[in-house]
Amino acid sequence: MSVVKLRRKPGSSNEAFLPTFPADLEARGQGELDVLIVTGDAYVDHPAFGPVLIARFLEGRGYRVGIIAQPRWDTVDDLVRLGRPRLFVGVAAGNLDSMLNKLTAQKKVRSEDQYSPGGRPGLRPNRATVVYANLCRRAFPGLPVVIGGIEASLRRIAHYDYWSDSIRRSILLDSKADLLVFGMGERAAWEIARRLAAGERVDELTDVRGTAHVLGHPDKWRPLAEHPSRYTTDGRVVVLPSFEEVAAGGLPFARMTRAFQVETNPHNARPLLQVFGSQAVYFNPPAPPLAEADMDELYDLPFTRLPHPSYGAERIPAFDTVKDSIVTMRGCFGGCTFCSITEHEGRIIQSRSAESVLREVRRLRRMDSFSGVLSDVGGPTANMYRLGCKSPEIESACRRLSCVHPKVCENLNTDHGPLVDLLRRVREEPGIKRAMIASGVRYDLAERSPEFIAELAAHHTGGQLSVAPEHTDPAVLAAMKKPGVESYERFAGLFCDASERAGKEQYLVPYFIVGHPGSGLSDTIALALWLKQRDMRPRQIQEFIPTPMAVATAMFVTGLDPFSEKPLVVVRELRDKRRLKALLYWWDETKWPLAREALALAGRKDLIGRHPGALVPPPHGPRAVLGQGKPRRGARPRRMLS
Repeated sequence: MSVVKLRRKPGSSNEAFLPTFPADLEARGQGELDVLIVTGDAYVDHPAFGPVLIARFLEGRGYRVGIIAQPRWDTVDDLVRLGRPRLFVGVAAGNLDSMLNKLTAQKKVRSEDQYSPGGRPGLRPNRATVVYANLCRRAFPGLPVVIGGIEASLRRIAHYDYWSDSIRRSILLDSKADLLVFGMGERAAWEIARRLAAGERVDELTDVRGTAHVLGHPDKWRPLAEHPSRYTTDGRVVVLPSFEEVAAGGLPFARMTRAFQVETNPHNARPLLQVFGSQAVYFNPPAPPLAEADMDELYDLPFTRLPHPSYGAERIPAFDTVKDSIVTMRGCFGGCTFCSITEHEGRIIQSRSAESVLREVRRLRRMDSFSGVLSDVGGPTANMYRLGCKSPEIESACRRLSCVHPKVCENLNTDHGPLVDLLRRVREEPGIKRAMIASGVRYDLAERSPEFIAELAAHHTGGQLSVAPEHTDPAVLAAMKKPGVESYERFAGLFCDASERAGKEQYLVPYFIVGHPGSGLSDTIALALWLKQRDMRPRQIQEFIPTPMAVATAMFVTGLDPFSEKPLVVVRELRDKRRLKALLYWWDETKWPLAREALALAGRKDLIGRHPGALVPPPHGPRAVLGQGKPRRGARPRRMLS
């Protein structure tokens, strides 16, 4: 096990940061903490780091909060250095699922951990939430342990674990924690702290929205399936298929996924119950979304926006990515089946006011390290700022999984005006040279606003813009809940024209996925030919990873669409995924052997040759593919993709 030794001069403190050493408590005059937050990430005091955001939120409400980052897991020494907290210890794996953070789609260990000092791997354990929570039980006997963050959130029900190729129980059971906070946990964490401080026992906190708890004896959970709940209109608790039913991965797993997905709207979601042998886990409905004033208050908290000084000169790669960025909103109503943002952040967009964003811009520009360039102004999807349902009544009743698929809902407000106004105000701020948009742009929404595309091309793109068509085949895109490629092509044309009017040579950088459920050899070959015909040489190609709780993961496990229950093509073997990926690298000679294998397996050896219609050349003779040269530097942006 690798361990970072934090460096501190005897008696020194860093009062601008949350306490993480005994001297910090002394400097603040704090004898004990109310809450201790344990995180698998390095301590970066920035709102982009979720556990730190929760810690600052609680501090802002008067609680004494400390943070222990990347503790050793072979001893409790790091955990106890700030003493025993009065109320509870909160545990999070960090900003990423610890297994996704460690392993690639090919199940190889990543060479870098972007959330660790120096980018060093090995500074957090596998399944960090489980390991840390059990360690906290040893360190603080009898103290309530609350788990949260994205790892806990997305593993809260029975789920498929790609790394072990198995169905695992709720992480709440394996961690032996008292409560699990799912989603964006500010309100739940605050209610837990407030009620514990008022003298309630942790086993009495059974009705906190956005939390789950264990029911240990069948007498406790059997009646709940029919017991009225104060959160529901029909008085029902939704009973998911049990762990024993879904463990085989068949139709019950698909039906569990479907039942879970339709209960994610906080306005109408019913409680869920899932049985695990003699125990059950009870899930309260999701916490309500934050209002604009709440979002503003959150980002007005006194973050230093810096890594903790104990890391010295060691860089933390993830901090380098976000240090000059501004978050404008959270949530996503896209509902892409391969993405888990919606399951964690929710489908309802929660936006900050323009004034709040500008206050953060002004704080940032006063920092010595700021160059005048905002690296990103956005969120999970940059152009969903202030978008949402036109009718609160319809939104409260809606159970759609996507507001934009199979087509944009007629009740969705798609006005980009507030975003355009915000971007103009940001770049008019003194000291701001550029304000980039590096977050994803939803092009089926963007094409509805030529004004936004013009602003994007003229002022907020630094030569390249990332977009995610993912595929071209209609059936595959339908399985992904992505718009048809025609929408991407329309956007590409609009962006190209806007770039030319602005006098800028700019390029789209498309992202594609191979191996997504519903996609196999034939459609991937068609995509490769589509790319070659346009002389497009993408370098952003992702192998599908079945992450916990995603709809596409249920497709991968069962071979079924969870909603129609119709069968889908599923590619599971790692070499098969590599073959698919090689096809899209039609221009890279190092990938040609695998591409030839794929074409031979598909019965498409006609695409191996030197004729203009060939995808790759034969294994012997000239290396160049006939009819194809290097992309021309002066090519129109709609044709020139990196």
